[in-house]
Amino acid sequence: MFPTVREVLALVPVRHGAPRLVAGDTGLDRPVRWVHVAEVPDIATLLGGGELVLTTGIGLPADDAGLRAFIGDLADVGVSGLVVELGRRYVSGVPRVMAAAAERRGLPLVELRRATPFVRITEAVHALIVDAQLTELRATEEIHQRFTELSVEGAEPTEVLRQAAELSGCPVVLENLSRQVLAYDPAGESAELLLDGWEQHSRQIRPAGRTAYDPDSGWLVTTVGARGQDWGRLLLRWPAAEATPPTRLTILIERAASTLALGRLIRRDAEGLERQIHRTLLTALIDHSRPVDEVALRAKALGVTLDRRHLVGVVVRHRADDPVGDLVDDDSGAARAGGRRDPESVGPEAGPARLRDLAEAVGLALREARLTALTSAVDDHAVGALLALPDPADEEKALAAFAAALRRVRLDAAPVRPSAARPAVVVAAGSGVGSLREARRSLVEARQIAEAARRDPRDLPCFRLPHVGLAGLLHLLRDEPRLQTFVERELGPLLAYDAQHPREQLLGTLRAYLEQGRNKSAAASAAHLSRPAFYERLARIGRILDADLDSVEQCLSLHVALLALDAVRTP
Repeated sequence: MFPTVREVLALVPVRHGAPRLVAGDTGLDRPVRWVHVAEVPDIATLLGGGELVLTTGIGLPADDAGLRAFIGDLADVGVSGLVVELGRRYVSGVPRVMAAAAERRGLPLVELRRATPFVRITEAVHALIVDAQLTELRATEEIHQRFTELSVEGAEPTEVLRQAAELSGCPVVLENLSRQVLAYDPAGESAELLLDGWEQHSRQIRPAGRTAYDPDSGWLVTTVGARGQDWGRLLLRWPAAEATPPTRLTILIERAASTLALGRLIRRDAEGLERQIHRTLLTALIDHSRPVDEVALRAKALGVTLDRRHLVGVVVRHRADDPVGDLVDDDSGAARAGGRRDPESVGPEAGPARLRDLAEAVGLALREARLTALTSAVDDHAVGALLALPDPADEEKALAAFAAALRRVRLDAAPVRPSAARPAVVVAAGSGVGSLREARRSLVEARQIAEAARRDPRDLPCFRLPHVGLAGLLHLLRDEPRLQTFVERELGPLLAYDAQHPREQLLGTLRAYLEQGRNKSAAASAAHLSRPAFYERLARIGRILDADLDSVEQCLSLHVALLALDAVRTP
């Protein structure tokens, strides 16, 4: 926002004085916050830093020690430079001791070899500063307007980052808490160079604060999150060789982060009013956005009684996120959806259309099985239902009836050839609960099981929690910020160490030790290391993590963190 010393020296009133740089050329790019005229030696006590000091030198000390102290005081307070007009005190040039002191401190020292009214210099510089401030205000206003529009439109992260890169002219990266890149815009630079070894590079970026600039790496960073739940970081690269990023970039990155956080909260749907209410009530249970008593009252008004019922969360989702994945027959490539569509006909509307088809099929299956439930889409690929059963003993029977009815409904609507390898959807159910306050746990569990079951080759009528292994469970939780936080808490220091010492890679040593059941000899052999070298590495890992690697409990925690790390690193 402020002009530099170099730019000030190029102004007409300054060039009129025939300026000559005597010392401190390394500081020519310092910003000039203000211009101050001074003729007393102790002026440093009245300055705040960033000033360009003008003087004729008539009040400066006559001795060498006094001149050194004068230059030292100016440098300590952080002035941008010192301009001395010759003719009053110094005729042919400033004293050598003064120039030497300025050179040592990197303080620009300039002689004006012709008499120049200081007022013209101050007017010119201050006009430049005011103009820059107005430009900054206009840029800030545009930032607010642009991101307000993006927030209202519910823009996707890629569009938010594109706008941030366009407004700043700098590369922008959005990452999750495990340092995995969610979106980016290289601002015209090489994306390969920007993202190469990103996780290792990101772990070395450690700003001091929620929004701060890390001068060592040259990245301006802010935390992304809403409602007290942080889920990522937004980073903007500002060259470390230059000055601290201007205020407008801090405003820009914070507005972009708030837009990303708000966009994550926005939910769109074009369903009927009754289905919207179902979705509102299910979402309220999952997000705790409404009191459960209000949810029960509104559900009862819809004909769904939830009080004093055994509640079971159910999620039905497609195995493939891509609509083509469940439209094409495994053997012949023929269209599956009742002959109505083929892969070539799949367009932008195919995803929402098949989700609506699935929601309708779930509703029909519930009615055919004579089950009472709240049901609606819960994301872009899944439909959820909260079954309300009069008797807990009916749970397995009700789930079996629903799964069978759903299969019949889908077969009637979209016949699948007998040669098809497996159904295109999975049905998953959470643990039954006895009160509406616990319904969220059952719904979330069902969603997690459904996500993990997508990769399960078995054709089960209904997947339950015992069917999902630990690795699968961690994989479906890979986007959960709390899991990523757990990984960082357990393995963060070791990952940071490996990022700084890429040749050692102690994480592999820890992995070998845990995978070999803490058998050090077998682990050393698996890691292709001698026993002394392996033992020394283990000791170092223990110190870095502040962990007892002979403790079964601590090793179990580390092993789970490793599996979770693999999950968040796997697309």
